Amino acid sequence: MSSTTPAQRRELMMALPPVPAADEMAIAAFLDAIWAESGLAQPSLDSYRRDLEGFARWRNGREGGLCGTDRAGLFDYLSWRMGHGYSPRSNARLLSSLRAFFAHRLRRRDRQDDPTALLEPPRLPRSLPKALAESQIDGLLAAPDVETASGLRDRAMLELMYAAGLRVSELVNLPATALNLRQGVLRVTGKGSKERLVPLGEEAQHWLQRYLDSARPLLAARQPASALFLTEAGQAPTRQQFWVLVKRHAAVAGIDPARISPHGLRHSFATHLLNHGADLRALQLLLGHASLSTTQIYTLVAREHLKQLHLKHHPRG
Repeated sequence: MSSTTPAQRRELMMALPPVPAADEMAIAAFLDAIWAESGLAQPSLDSYRRDLEGFARWRNGREGGLCGTDRAGLFDYLSWRMGHGYSPRSNARLLSSLRAFFAHRLRRRDRQDDPTALLEPPRLPRSLPKALAESQIDGLLAAPDVETASGLRDRAMLELMYAAGLRVSELVNLPATALNLRQGVLRVTGKGSKERLVPLGEEAQHWLQRYLDSARPLLAARQPASALFLTEAGQAPTRQQFWVLVKRHAAVAGIDPARISPHGLRHSFATHLLNHGADLRALQLLLGHASLSTTQIYTLVAREHLKQLHLKHHPRG
């Protein structure tokens, strides 16, 4: 298997022919339909688009293109991707996108068969979410220099991320109107544009109030801004910018930056709540999971934590 890097694979994909006009129209119609039917968020729609356009580019010049491909064409593309180092998880997501696309084509009677019908998704290893220890969380939250406007903003963002178990996209896209400190709640718009109310603890409320009073007016520079959190340019931060600040503060706290991610704060929120006796269904509501089975992965994390404690401390462990 090729050891190409993600950057090399992006270059390889960009070197392919453009998406044929007919396939581009079919992809646009599909995205409009699933947005109307399911209300998918923009990141999900973008993911579908990337997967389908990638296959359409690869199929350009081959008989049938994207819309007319058969099962053999799908096998060939998956084989090509595996040969260029695409992960099983990436291929599983691609197959999910293709299943949805061809199901849409069937409903519209644009084709009579589904070429994905008998394709099995790649078998994925079950990886447990990586949570920080509570002492590491304390160190990370204390790392920003709160004497500066940007440091106070970083402290408020980290506190809120951990206090509310937010996804990174939810955090950076929060409007200022989503926060109600008087009632101590946050209104979050999650996947599928579904809203949920998340309670905030006193510590998070304290740092958010300090940020709103002292730092945000300076970052806004007297310009109207709808986002809750602002960069030095007065704009909402990107996911990548939040990733950078998490890594930077992790290094200050003595945490290996390679072992932490912004999503790790969400995992830590869930794991620590379970370790302290939280109810699984309540955790599901707080995290905004559509299915309880998604939340149950954290019970495995808690169980693994107990096993490690037993091994470490039991005299016959």
